[in-house]
Amino acid sequence: MAQIAGWVWIAVQCLIGYNLALPLLLFVLYKMSYRPRSIGAVDKPEADYAIIVTAYQFTQTLPAVVDSILKLNYNNYLVYIVADKCDISDLHFSDDRIIVLRPEETLGSNTRSHFYAIHRFKRAHEQLTIIDSDNLVDPEYLNELNVLFDQGFEAVQGLRKAKNMDTMVACLDAARDLYYHFYDGDILFQLGSSATLAGSGMAFTTTLYRTCLEHLDITGAGFDKVLQREIVSRGYRIAFTDKAIVYDEKTSGSDQLVKQRARWINTWFRYFKFGFGLIASGILKFDINRFLFGFILLRPPLFIFLLLSAIFLVTDAILVQQISQWLWLSGFGCFIAGFFIALVHGKADPAIYRSLRGIPKFIFYQIQSLLKSKKANQISVATRHFHDNKIDEVKKQD
Repeated sequence: MAQIAGWVWIAVQCLIGYNLALPLLLFVLYKMSYRPRSIGAVDKPEADYAIIVTAYQFTQTLPAVVDSILKLNYNNYLVYIVADKCDISDLHFSDDRIIVLRPEETLGSNTRSHFYAIHRFKRAHEQLTIIDSDNLVDPEYLNELNVLFDQGFEAVQGLRKAKNMDTMVACLDAARDLYYHFYDGDILFQLGSSATLAGSGMAFTTTLYRTCLEHLDITGAGFDKVLQREIVSRGYRIAFTDKAIVYDEKTSGSDQLVKQRARWINTWFRYFKFGFGLIASGILKFDINRFLFGFILLRPPLFIFLLLSAIFLVTDAILVQQISQWLWLSGFGCFIAGFFIALVHGKADPAIYRSLRGIPKFIFYQIQSLLKSKKANQISVATRHFHDNKIDEVKKQD
């Protein structure tokens, strides 16, 4: 019995510990296999886009996002603002490309808002892109998405850059984004798999989006987790481009962070099981896209596997298991190296490096989130932001 318990203990540690080394391993494979993508000029007319902007309860950031959209170096689009449970009496846009939709009944769901817009499209748009109400878009956003669509991809994830780094929490939130965009976006895509979806700054052919989600009614957070599973399981790849940029409001306060992360943690517990099916499908079909993506879906949130790894390290030190201690220390070394590689690749702002000393406090906030995650969807539905949203100010940070 003791021997069985020992093997179980080792197996559990391996299941957690491999997450420390996985990013660095993926980076090495990426460097070994990287080939610059050959992108020839494609002489095509502008694809017709529907830009869907969703708002829930609050509308104060909508004028800024609309202003940034109207500055796109692009002509063939319409903007559909779905103002769910919002007072729209002060929303006035003179441009006839801006269509404000106010549902009669509260929808309370991202996908319900998306399909509320889709079912009211003024014309049959070829492609749609989803933007949050607190985002700003780069003027070349749609042109850069088209580079991937013109190569035959039907789903594209762009880059979400921080538009505010005014607090330690916001800077660490931005650091997390740099880490995930690099490993779960750029590297996964370059290795022949799919980029994970980030909730906004993503685009799809309208046909694919409807095929994947129109038959489902998704409530709570995590529609992007369901969507990416539906896309990859159908044999499509989600492309990634760091040139299609959306500026995203980072979480500034600890209370806001706890509520937001509680929803995200709840989402992981609800949907990580998708990974098992994709791994099995990838093995049966000899499909690297499904196989690698499935492994990524199984990975716990950063703070969870870091915290568990620290607990295992301390426990092995108490049990005087020196080999295990060195393995754990090596694993942490791999993770730290991989983390800084992502920051360097993403050209992290100096404020992000200065904020790293606050990581223990950041992890503490996320432990609070974990404790609240079971009822997360009741704790928080909308995130309210209080920053002045000007794209010119954001660009000064670049």
